[in-house]
Amino acid sequence: MHVTALRRDADGPLFDAGGQKLKLQVLADDVVRLVYTAGESVPDPESPMVVEQDPDGEWDLVERESEFELVTSAMRVELDRATGALTWRDADGDLLVREPEDGGKSLVPVSPEDLTVGDHEVASPRDSLDREAYSTRLDLEFDDDEAILGLGQHEGGVADYSGEEQTLYQGNTKVAMPAILSTGGYGMLWNTGSLTTFHDDQHGSYVWTECDDALDVFVVAGDPDAVIAGFRDLTGEATMLPKWSYGYVQSKERYETGDELVDVVSEYRDREVPIDCVVQDWQYWPDTEDQHPNFEEWGGPAGDWGQWGQKSFHEGRYPDPSATMDALHDRNVRLMVSIWPNMLAGENYDEMRDAGHILDDEDVPAPGNEQRYYDAFSEQARDIYWNQAKEGLFDHGVDAWWCDSTEPYDPTWTLPTAPDPFALAKHTTDAFKRVFDPGYINTYSLHQAKGIYEGQREATDDKRVINLTRSGYPGQHRYGAITWSGDIEATWERYRTQIADGLQFTAAGNPKWTLDVGAFFVGDGPSWITDGDFDDGVDDAGYRELYVRWFQYGAFLPMFRSHGTDTPREMWRFGDPGDRTYDTLVNFDRLRYRLLPYLYSLAGWETHRDYTMYRHLALAFPDDEDAHEVGDQFMFGPSMLVCPVTEPMYYGPDSEELDGRAEAREVYLPEGTDWYDFWTGERYDGGQTILADAPLEKLPLFVKAGSVVPMGPEVQHTGEKPAAPWELRVYPGRDGAFDAYEDAGDGYDYEDGEYAFTPIRWDDTADELTVADRDGSFPELVEQREFEVVVVGEGRGTGVDPADSDVTVEYDGTEASVDVER
Repeated sequence: MHVTALRRDADGPLFDAGGQKLKLQVLADDVVRLVYTAGESVPDPESPMVVEQDPDGEWDLVERESEFELVTSAMRVELDRATGALTWRDADGDLLVREPEDGGKSLVPVSPEDLTVGDHEVASPRDSLDREAYSTRLDLEFDDDEAILGLGQHEGGVADYSGEEQTLYQGNTKVAMPAILSTGGYGMLWNTGSLTTFHDDQHGSYVWTECDDALDVFVVAGDPDAVIAGFRDLTGEATMLPKWSYGYVQSKERYETGDELVDVVSEYRDREVPIDCVVQDWQYWPDTEDQHPNFEEWGGPAGDWGQWGQKSFHEGRYPDPSATMDALHDRNVRLMVSIWPNMLAGENYDEMRDAGHILDDEDVPAPGNEQRYYDAFSEQARDIYWNQAKEGLFDHGVDAWWCDSTEPYDPTWTLPTAPDPFALAKHTTDAFKRVFDPGYINTYSLHQAKGIYEGQREATDDKRVINLTRSGYPGQHRYGAITWSGDIEATWERYRTQIADGLQFTAAGNPKWTLDVGAFFVGDGPSWITDGDFDDGVDDAGYRELYVRWFQYGAFLPMFRSHGTDTPREMWRFGDPGDRTYDTLVNFDRLRYRLLPYLYSLAGWETHRDYTMYRHLALAFPDDEDAHEVGDQFMFGPSMLVCPVTEPMYYGPDSEELDGRAEAREVYLPEGTDWYDFWTGERYDGGQTILADAPLEKLPLFVKAGSVVPMGPEVQHTGEKPAAPWELRVYPGRDGAFDAYEDAGDGYDYEDGEYAFTPIRWDDTADELTVADRDGSFPELVEQREFEVVVVGEGRGTGVDPADSDVTVEYDGTEASVDVER
């Protein structure tokens, strides 16, 4: 290969690289796009994933005898004239990542039409399958000391993808995100929608895509948070979810009547257990005489599916949906309803079919063709779909969406046993390629979310869009979407691996992730994917223990949500007041609500500062190599180190008593800071592993020295006591800061600047806390608030309950400082 410069465009240089075109497009000083193509022109950067870009980076091109060097204020990119190999460096010239010396880019022509399975018309955002396309490969050389994060949510609990491989496709419990984040000071986002593989194994270190217009990669330089900010600049801003969505969400498969929904909420209120949302799962729709005889064989419940996918309520079981919504809202609880991209029967199906937007393929394995998915790639189909949801559900007062099965096809149900990973990937992606363009098989969920978001935004700006979805892709966070991990099974191993799986998802740039607390499948069902360990459900002491530990973990996720089949999920199903299980569940629910000022501030940071609240330790401590491999702990915001208990201590399945299990777990405390035990106030040095006390009532939880953690009052829902005092817990040992965020809690006025940050600063040397001038305002703002300051020490200002304050700050939006005696 011989590389020559063709021209210098305003946004970066274009090269000829052995007959191929190579473009380095400078989108920002720290974001450079690499495009390598055999086509006549360089494709635009816009795609379903990427928002419109306005390149504004300043750059220079230095020409040397052996290389070209692209220089910005944040990056240096070297291009070897002889081989075309690229080397990426930071502004100081330190190596970030490089291709092999002999070059690392390759293109193999493919036909999108030939990659489809079967002879059928396929759905795609493109006009035709008849186009030039390539399978692409980018070889890289990683450093031995860097951790590789990202790639989405995949099974296995991998904490660091160094030395690993992963196949990126969408499935019930898999979410493909073609992005990596390195602790070495960079990240890479592939502009692709096709089947993708990552390798750092015996086959080499590379990323391969099956069907793209070009090899198209965005490289972002910076620390992990700066890389994620770069990803968001490319894929869009994360929207604010409504404040109520950060409260407790009660769900199960399924509530059967409107009265049952109201009764469950009333029971929570009577018990004074906090709750903000209840969920209506499937089969709320009208009945039908059609019944698919294979449903039980596929592992579904016996009986009539009804008009699956119809977005309206059964008249007998929900005789007055609007009255049901009013009853829930009167109790300060919202309703989330599941809607599906598949349509079985009913008026919604007939309308979509008559418009020509049903993806109906008799060769798709069941469940698949029988479910008849709509074409979310079509703007017209998305408009029809939203209007159906609006008229049948939203206009009655429904508050939130649960868009289930957005992969969308899930042929795993048809397999009798757990397949080989390669066989499963082929089985699943072949099902997609029967109906989707192979260049876009991973992006259906993105288009589905877009339709819901744009439809609701057009209808009203008074309610923020919230869309719980089973799949995701880069950019989906700009559509009010939060992804959950799918239909997982109740085993301790699955619970443990979920922690790292979710951390890899958020490291790829999307901050909104959650799961089914307690797992979806609790017992051993008829399919290989329904393999839980607890056939007796809530009556099994082993499941109660697992559920409590899962619930403790869930209290520190972006959405706190219980859901599943096989057994009830309401808190009183796990014991009575005074029982360890019941009391522990209630206490962690209450702790979640006390942390709302901290938690909602993190949510505001995600939107306004491109932050990530659910944080891999390597993201938070990139220079601590011992933190890279930790996959069962995480940072909840900047301050709180959460260490879930992932092994049983008391009971196995069938209530079998366990002997000799320590009520403790090992915890790694990252280096560079001291740590406080949240429950006792005891202080520890960082950079060590300790044995942390962990009886059933206690999740090991530590707070970083220098933290200021705002906590609110005890409340029953997120809208209660808005003007109540906040407790500011200060963890001394170094200077600290926290910017408390507030807005109206719903609606989109924040997009017009209606929000406020309150800067809170701790001077450790002077023992002085300062609440600085408030920045911003909005009509609902509490203008004056009392802050009760507590400086934490051993035995002081600890645990869930409100602490006795050391001093009180009366704050009216202008700076106020207080001295605190320790």
